[in-house]
Amino acid sequence: MPKKLPDAAADGFIPILNLEPQYRALRPALQAALERVCASQQFILGEEVAAFEEEVARYLGVSQAIGVNSGTDALVIALRALDIGPGDEVITTPFSFFATAEAISLVGATLVFADIEAESFNLDPHAVAACITSRTRALLPVHLFGRPAAVGALLEVAARHGLAVIEDAAQAFGAQYLPPCVGCDGRGCAPATQTQLRGRFVGTLGTIGAFSFYPSKNLGAYGDGGLIVTNDNRIAERCRKLRSHGARAPYWHDMLGYNSRLDALQAAILRVKLPYVAEWNAARRRIAATYHQGLAGLPGVVTPAVTPGHVFHQYTLRIQAGRRDAVRQSLLEQGIGTMVYYPTPLHQLPVYAGQFPPQPVSEAAAGEVLSLPIWPEMEEAVQGRVINAVRQALAG
Repeated sequence: MPKKLPDAAADGFIPILNLEPQYRALRPALQAALERVCASQQFILGEEVAAFEEEVARYLGVSQAIGVNSGTDALVIALRALDIGPGDEVITTPFSFFATAEAISLVGATLVFADIEAESFNLDPHAVAACITSRTRALLPVHLFGRPAAVGALLEVAARHGLAVIEDAAQAFGAQYLPPCVGCDGRGCAPATQTQLRGRFVGTLGTIGAFSFYPSKNLGAYGDGGLIVTNDNRIAERCRKLRSHGARAPYWHDMLGYNSRLDALQAAILRVKLPYVAEWNAARRRIAATYHQGLAGLPGVVTPAVTPGHVFHQYTLRIQAGRRDAVRQSLLEQGIGTMVYYPTPLHQLPVYAGQFPPQPVSEAAAGEVLSLPIWPEMEEAVQGRVINAVRQALAG
């Protein structure tokens, strides 16, 4: 990794994310990659995309990787590749970015919400099991904020009912499934499943994995981009057709698809960044540990656990007793940027309002969550400012 440069945020406003240090450190390699693509005049798919797909598949340990236009398209195409549509039910979380639910609705399937675990913000396997009917075709867990969901337990549920598992790993590139022990993660999964999955990257555990390369992600492009991964060659072939208007060969379309191809410029940028992801994720974990130590024990604050495998796309507190918005305003006045991911659970959004039963754990989380600034190059002085500001906000 190139030498870390001074962080401009140390003396001014601290944003929720600062991509400038990463760009400065990688600028020569990034510019060379963009020049390579421009000189090749090959901007859509081509050798650059194929090389990235090969490299990222090797990194994640899967046989197939398919670059697409966005993380949303990755989910839609994954569902279509499994022939999921009208009459089929897909169970997912109500506490995620809208695209998770939107993809299910866009393919015409029936959206079913199961509530989350309060501690992890991820799907509760027991809630999922209670939602399964004869029409259920797939589970769609999200590894929210970079923390792996209880995949072992969810796969056991899926296996009992013959269901596919599509992992939304948009926020969790490089996160590993490392439950507390090999025998049982405390959430009901079988030892055999646990042993088989332990240490693998999220997105590679189920039937299909979907990733986003939105610029703010742990592995981010300089525009939209997404990825589908699988070890099933038949599914991979269908995904490749679907991303290119349903065509197996030029001008030969045997299904309706999409214009959803990862462009070569984004692939070239991602190829430069990919070798640094593990280092960046380790830095995020160190920052999370510093936050955890500095904010532990504050009354009315629940800090996220620094669990094995978590890559902290966001560092998200729970501010209790109705104080979240006041704390956020105080931090803003002290020059600290924050975000609320997510202020409204998906089942309460206008597009879905009145269609679903209450999801009490998700609803409680939406009123309490507050994400603090985090990026890999964040300096200790900047972290200290944030910690002091949170303490001051709570004291006020």
